[in-house]
Amino acid sequence: MDDKTQKLSLRREVGLVGAVSLIGGTMIGSGIFMSPQTVLSTIGSPGASLVVWACCGLLVILASFCYAELGTVIRESGGEYIYILKTSGPVVAFLLIFSSVLFVRPAGIAGIALSFAQYVVAPFYGDCPPPVLTVKCVAAAAILVLAIVNCLNVRFSMSVQVFFMTVKVLALVVIIIGGVVMLIRGNTGSFEDSFENTNLGINPIGIAFYQGLWSYDGWNNLNSATEELKRPEVSKRMEGFPLITALSC
Repeated sequence: MDDKTQKLSLRREVGLVGAVSLIGGTMIGSGIFMSPQTVLSTIGSPGASLVVWACCGLLVILASFCYAELGTVIRESGGEYIYILKTSGPVVAFLLIFSSVLFVRPAGIAGIALSFAQYVVAPFYGDCPPPVLTVKCVAAAAILVLAIVNCLNVRFSMSVQVFFMTVKVLALVVIIIGGVVMLIRGNTGSFEDSFENTNLGINPIGIAFYQGLWSYDGWNNLNSATEELKRPEVSKRMEGFPLITALSC
């Protein structure tokens, strides 16, 4: 009998397109369509809100470059858990994964699902607010469907991810083109005294940055599936591409 123990490994079925879609598709979620109004109302002026969005995008791009380097050095799935496990020990890593699994990730998923459900059911109720129970049921159904899809097959889930990323990018392109058309037609009233009534307090600036960074959330998800990448060194080099695209949008 062979004394060598075989190491359990994940099948490498995620290619470059799937990796880019995993980052871009996760980032371009419900938050990017709902946070702008909160950022604008909190910070008080269009010019300051654009500065906040640019700063948030720059921070995320710099952090993603660090994660790309970590992903090429430590080629193990798990993201932050693996990195903290190897640098700070099992106790700190356990505290991280404990809080992440029980509180941080479920809260984020619930927020995104509720935002998605709000948009889905809104057309059926016209000007009236949709019932809270209906929104929660649609959100729960969306979470359940996506969980089943991800459990069935990696390739199929990547195909779904690529499809929805394409749809969301097209939606952003339509919004951007509409904004450019409005500017060409002379609707530039928002840019006149664009920094007037800016709230410079710590509280409004902090809330605005929180909402902006939440919209960019998802930039670090690829490192949780490093062992499933066909060519990690290539996929990690492209990790900043969807971030730059989202920042330009």
